[in-house]
Amino acid sequence: MRRRIAVLFHETDTLKSIRQFGVMGLAEVWREQGHEVRCLFGTGTRVEADLVFVHVDLSVVPDAYLEFAAEYPVSVNGRVKDIRKSAFSEQLLGPEDGWEGPVIVKSDRNYAGLPEAWRGVPRLDGSGLTPVFPSSMAYRIYAGLRAVPPAAFACPDLVVERFLPEEEDGLYHVRCYEFLGNREACVRNVSTHPIVKLATVVARESIQPHPDIVALRRRLDFDYGKFDYVERDGRAVILDLNKTTGMSPSAGPMLDADRRIRAEGLYAFLQEPGRG
Repeated sequence: MRRRIAVLFHETDTLKSIRQFGVMGLAEVWREQGHEVRCLFGTGTRVEADLVFVHVDLSVVPDAYLEFAAEYPVSVNGRVKDIRKSAFSEQLLGPEDGWEGPVIVKSDRNYAGLPEAWRGVPRLDGSGLTPVFPSSMAYRIYAGLRAVPPAAFACPDLVVERFLPEEEDGLYHVRCYEFLGNREACVRNVSTHPIVKLATVVARESIQPHPDIVALRRRLDFDYGKFDYVERDGRAVILDLNKTTGMSPSAGPMLDADRRIRAEGLYAFLQEPGRG
């Protein structure tokens, strides 16, 4: 049965800027399967659709977008509003805490706050658009709390967390759990660098997602996205939440076979009238 799918982007996005997103690879599959996919930029235009896919690349989704999505019969990620680390991290520290181990200073906003800068959203400290860190690779690791500059605790754009790496044989590992509906995959990325990002990965392997992280996804009401985490003492420690994942030719989870499997997850929502 042919379906009408609307993908809702931020009002400042364009057909060119959205090429970077993984959802566009999924949309190619849906179109091949005979469905109509419309891209909406902002809430000014409403189209008839069976499902709206909320894909606003900001750490805090403005209420207007979620209210707009709620008017459709089905909304994917229609209840995911805030992915700042201060909203979900259990590793946050203040200057007077008793933690004796290493710590990491990060942007509170996703992806070092760059999506906000690109879309004209000011820093939380009111000092303009330029993020504190030029990228997440610039996050700072310190031996302990006493080494952290006081300005890092005072800046609302930053968070200080316990640094809890997953290390094995001198290498660092981060597990990436990607999902859409009832389709999911998880890989363990291996890096020589303590900040494990695509640019630093030297190997990866497919694994089963940790039950803790699957439960967290359900608790946070995510329909689509990617969770980065590590395992420590048998438990999952969440590092990052992403609801607007990127698409890279070198990224294993978005290789063609995996992309086609992931695209099938959309049908789980189309079989649930009234979800929104």
